[in-house]
Amino acid sequence: MPKQVILAAHFPGVNNTTVWSDPAAGSQIDFASFEHLARTAERGKFDFFFLAEGLALREQRGRIHDLDVVGRPDTLTVLSALAAVTTHLGLAGTLNATFHEPYELARQLATLDHLSGGRAAWNVVTSSGPFFGANFRRGGFLPYEKRYERAGEFIRTAKELWDTGGGEFAHRGDQFDIEGRFGIPRSPQGYPVILQAGDSDGGRELAAANADAVFSRHHQLEDAQEFYRDIKGRLPRYGRTPESLKIIPGVSFVLGDTDADAAEKAHHIRRQQVSPQTAILLLEQVWNRDLSAYDAEGPLPDVDPLDGETTIIQGRAGQFADRLDTAAEWRARAEQKNLSIRELIIEVTGRQNFIGTPERVASSLNEYVQTDACDGFILVPHLTPGGLDEFVDTVVPLLQERGVLRTDYETTTLRGHLGLA
Repeated sequence: MPKQVILAAHFPGVNNTTVWSDPAAGSQIDFASFEHLARTAERGKFDFFFLAEGLALREQRGRIHDLDVVGRPDTLTVLSALAAVTTHLGLAGTLNATFHEPYELARQLATLDHLSGGRAAWNVVTSSGPFFGANFRRGGFLPYEKRYERAGEFIRTAKELWDTGGGEFAHRGDQFDIEGRFGIPRSPQGYPVILQAGDSDGGRELAAANADAVFSRHHQLEDAQEFYRDIKGRLPRYGRTPESLKIIPGVSFVLGDTDADAAEKAHHIRRQQVSPQTAILLLEQVWNRDLSAYDAEGPLPDVDPLDGETTIIQGRAGQFADRLDTAAEWRARAEQKNLSIRELIIEVTGRQNFIGTPERVASSLNEYVQTDACDGFILVPHLTPGGLDEFVDTVVPLLQERGVLRTDYETTTLRGHLGLA
């Protein structure tokens, strides 16, 4: 029997991959947008709806990042509202283990699991820097090396609370020292589904020990297969089987009547995603200096990046381990291909993973799952809120014909959908 393809829908939120200038683009705050994407995903028999989180508006050059000016609504509030307008779709929220407290968050997630009839999921993320921490009492005190230590104990503590089923608890640890009575009975799933997105060695180990699914950023087939083998290979030391942890990369897609049509659409979308202003902003994150005087349609700066711990952007995870090496690589590529700043940024930041006719995209998605590059996908559409509609109308039926995607829900909980204990 072929493996079943897990599908999730990522609400795009605020970023440089969402095309706000398209006439079909709508609000990412109005509840109607969340509802539209969730209902579309449920119509396509998806496993879950995925919501990212932002604890502070990102800043660049000391000013609010242009792509973040409208902010992000509270995750749990949105998911609780969606529980009322969906019946089977899982509801996954990104919630930070650095600044929340176990009792508070365990109570909120258990409540969501009850309200939804067993469809709650928690994507565990961490923060170490003071930028986000300034919004909280803790003020960013947590050292970088302690963030996964706290996250691991946070998850274990939350599970202890859920296990009491409304009974007494006492936890004594390095990060948490709490006792009392948990105020909520055991929820339908027992534990909400635990997702984790860290890709460092510490993040992979945390996932192997605690997570039910990993939100991966590995998109190329061989790279994805290596990541899959690495994560699954860590499970036996925790007494776990390969089936107990799902690998689900976030991917984008562009569909067309022909492959050439899809490629043309993809090119147009990338030009919309990377405006001249956005190209300069993204280049600044590597060069770590103000490049506003440069022409995005001109050559790369003739100055080197400013290296060191101080960064021009606040609130965005570091993507480049060595700015000087990255700049050298980008210069070589730009010189070889005669690329402008904008053309280079379009090329090096591309996330359009599956491009082609519905038949080609369905075939490619299935190949990744059947060859153990992943267990499924979190789809990131470039339009809010209707960016998933065409996929559900054209690609989903082809996956169902192949027998790798359900034609109707057979279970009522997210753990049931994913085949998890």
